[in-house]
Amino acid sequence: MYKPTSFDSEEVVQRAEDLMLAAANRYRITVQVASRAKRRRYEDFDSLDDPMMKPAIRAIIEMSDELTQPEIIGD
Repeated sequence: MYKPTSFDSEEVVQRAEDLMLAAANRYRITVQVASRAKRRRYEDFDSLDDPMMKPAIRAIIEMSDELTQPEIIGD
């Protein structure tokens, strides 16, 4: 069964790879992504912004944006 998505999976893979390359410790960046995804899942539980985008993918995109755009600061 095919589900249409609002994001490009190749772009998400590239962003995740960029995060891993920029991180000094792969385990730490993985835990940070997981923590942010968990937090976002509970914060946006009632939000229906994009139900097709999983919290982990959203966290990867946000963190890679913070990496490439230093004016965006967050944890």
